[in-house]
Amino acid sequence: MPQRSVAVGSSSGLHARPASLFVQAAARQPVRVTVARQGGDAVDARSLLSVLALGARHGDTVVLSAEEGPQAEDALEELATLVAHDFDAPEQP
Repeated sequence: MPQRSVAVGSSSGLHARPASLFVQAAARQPVRVTVARQGGDAVDARSLLSVLALGARHGDTVVLSAEEGPQAEDALEELATLVAHDFDAPEQP
């Protein structure tokens, strides 16, 4: 099972807007993806309540895992990029 570890970039962690965007992106993936705080239990990345319940804060490491398949690495790359992005940072002109 392909995996990727990534630090949460948003200063608010995986809450509200960042979590919602992450879940929407996970739902679009052609493979099933789970997410877990490092050392914790994995949850379905398509479930907003489950992702929020992780309580992942800024700087926490989360582990993304995807089902085996030809698009698993692409799915992990897209989702890892979202997790690492700071959605709370001011927009640059």
